[in-house]
Amino acid sequence: MKKIVIAAAAALITTGASAAYKDGTYTGVAQGRASQIEVAVTVKAGKIAGVKVTKHGDTPMLCDAAADEIIPSIVKANGFKGVEPVSGATLSSKGIINAVKAALAKAK
Repeated sequence: MKKIVIAAAAALITTGASAAYKDGTYTGVAQGRASQIEVAVTVKAGKIAGVKVTKHGDTPMLCDAAADEIIPSIVKANGFKGVEPVSGATLSSKGIINAVKAALAKAK
């Protein structure tokens, strides 16, 4: 019985670790510090291939710093595991993360 439970738990962990998405480009919008942040997320071969901030009204220096740090982490993780908001640009960071989540919800 223990072996079955362990095998089932391992299967669930493995499945949840890397979500497969439908290929395409998806847009998502979420609130940043001063305004809405819009992103375009490209999915290829079921994985996040790229993320681009397409529109925002936040302070450019803060939003750009957040994007430069967060986007590579999201692509590398194929999700949000280990992705943290950038200190000093917390609201812009959360806006980018939530906009990507909104876009990926369309890719499931």
